[in-house]
Amino acid sequence: PSQTITGNFANVIHGLNANHLTDQVIQRSKRMILDTLGVGLLGTSTEVCHKVTQYSKIYSSDTSSTIWGRLDFQLPPLYAAFVNGVAVHSMDFDDTWHPATHPSGAVLPAVIALSEAFPQKKKISGLDLLLAFNVGIEVQGRLLHFSSEARNIPKRFHPPTVVGTMGSAAACAKLLALDQVKCKNALAIAASYAGAPLANAATQTKPLHIGNAAKHGLEAAFLASQGLQGNKQILDMESGIGAFYTDYNPQTLPTLQSYPWLLDQQDVAIKRFPAHLGTHWVADAASSVRRKLVESSGNLLPLDKIEKVILRVPEVKYVNRPSPTSEHEARHSFQFVACSALLDGSMSVQSFTSENVHRPALQELLSKTQLEHPPDNTPSFESLYCEVSVMLRDGNRVSDRCDTFYGHWRKPLKKEDLEKKFQSNASGILPAEATEGILETVYNLEKIEDCSVL
Repeated sequence: PSQTITGNFANVIHGLNANHLTDQVIQRSKRMILDTLGVGLLGTSTEVCHKVTQYSKIYSSDTSSTIWGRLDFQLPPLYAAFVNGVAVHSMDFDDTWHPATHPSGAVLPAVIALSEAFPQKKKISGLDLLLAFNVGIEVQGRLLHFSSEARNIPKRFHPPTVVGTMGSAAACAKLLALDQVKCKNALAIAASYAGAPLANAATQTKPLHIGNAAKHGLEAAFLASQGLQGNKQILDMESGIGAFYTDYNPQTLPTLQSYPWLLDQQDVAIKRFPAHLGTHWVADAASSVRRKLVESSGNLLPLDKIEKVILRVPEVKYVNRPSPTSEHEARHSFQFVACSALLDGSMSVQSFTSENVHRPALQELLSKTQLEHPPDNTPSFESLYCEVSVMLRDGNRVSDRCDTFYGHWRKPLKKEDLEKKFQSNASGILPAEATEGILETVYNLEKIEDCSVL
């Protein structure tokens, strides 16, 4: 064919410019950037982030980029992207899209690290950064739409390691102003870095998936800029990106005249607490049940009167964890989140501390909890629901159902709640004036002449 899918993607990556960005895409992507910076800053305090930071110190270079929240040392752009990407996903607190992936964490650390690495005379504006970021988000969304199975919560591999790596490569290729041939090569090189099995979910290794996506996409763009070549039909072939999907069916992208961004058509979910997105339906339903239960018992959950807790959720094996023993397992447990929300009335960053995971009241409630998988409850972030029922010893039953939690793209966080989340996440890492400075910079990003102020 005269026009391959890969060639078409390269044309679009190369051809999109700031005039293509719509007001809604700019506003939604700025919310995503602010949220990602906040969860990334909070994530720098985690054990997994400390481990990869120590590892990455063995690399040094004359060209260096900032490690978020650190003034004492910098790293080469690749490793800054890696460490900051790990920080973003270290608590599973980053944004989520449909079809399922975490879009921002794979792209933002890479483009920020790269923007710092340019020579001083070549300033990267806030608009340049916004455009590159949105190119990276768009490429991920388009690739996910080429597979029907991608619309469900994954079973075999973690999507950011596939589409996130490609999105990072596309964003960095855009920022480096690569021509169409080099854009194709960047995608081809990135494809050979793609993929990670889902078996490492709920472990310290899962955050590496986002760090690697950011780093590998940046590396692919750097290598392409040096003329390294890959398969020029990487997006067209079953043995290319099609290797990850049994029903891969790629399409050409819309024309550039009035380009329709996927982010314009669908917002992302922004989380209120750090855990797998599926658990957010459970938390809202369980909090509602708790309110009904404590009305007559002085605001304390009548634990001794509870016989059984039933959760009706979709069948997602890696989020079915009846007895989580670590924070990472707890973040991937329908049961843990339901029982925590029943006990406390809401979920927060503190819900996943070791003392809260192991408290006796929670363990007692977990032992009474069971899952059911109604056949109509499909494992899709677009359509799943959760029903929580508490059976009492006196024969009564208290239930509630959540179809759309607050923070989902159908019910987005209000601006003040997004800001509160950002300030809460960043305030333990940065001084107040820096936190306010980031807020102001992100809100005015399209007007900033030099985005390295970030």
